[in-house]
Amino acid sequence: MELAYYSDYAVRLVNTEEPVRGTDTLTSVEAVRDLFEVNQSAARRATDADVTRFRSVRSRLRAVFEAADGGDETLAVDLLNSLLLEFPVSPQISGHDFRDDDGRPLWHMHLADHPSNATAGYAAIAAMGLAFHLTEYGVDRLGLCEAAPCRNAYLDTSTNRSRRYCSDRCATRANVAAYRARKRLEADRSASTGRAATSSQRTSANSER
Repeated sequence: MELAYYSDYAVRLVNTEEPVRGTDTLTSVEAVRDLFEVNQSAARRATDADVTRFRSVRSRLRAVFEAADGGDETLAVDLLNSLLLEFPVSPQISGHDFRDDDGRPLWHMHLADHPSNATAGYAAIAAMGLAFHLTEYGVDRLGLCEAAPCRNAYLDTSTNRSRRYCSDRCATRANVAAYRARKRLEADRSASTGRAATSSQRTSANSER
């Protein structure tokens, strides 16, 4: 499993809440288990107590994205380091499920967690995955969607560091809103120009009398 895959753990968890909209889908143990996706053996460890613990980790991960999005590189790294210290993992070489043309294992790095509970396991993988992404691509590759009121987290993997939105849907919505705003501004300017011209004409007419 590629290390880049693990960074998605952080994004999935952070985006279970949309603070501006006041929505939160992390309300049950089933929601916690869904976050693990294909890692069902880890998901089965989740209990009702993990709901509160997952929310706590979520807040700390969002703080990393907020610091990065705000340009505070040092704070983002410090916050992430605190998670790495609290939730450690053991990198291991793995070759399961993948074979090359010669029938040999296709070796790759795997993050093995040794958690006391489901939250610790998930947090360890999410933090390490985010750390790999940050050190490989830069802090500015961690962002929050600019399409208000979304503010979902995303990882910018574009070649020119140009990503600003969490999804195509948000990008389209933002572009439509910007287009409508420009049209309203143009209409206001046109109306203002028209009123100014009318006022000027009246002034000229009065001065000629």
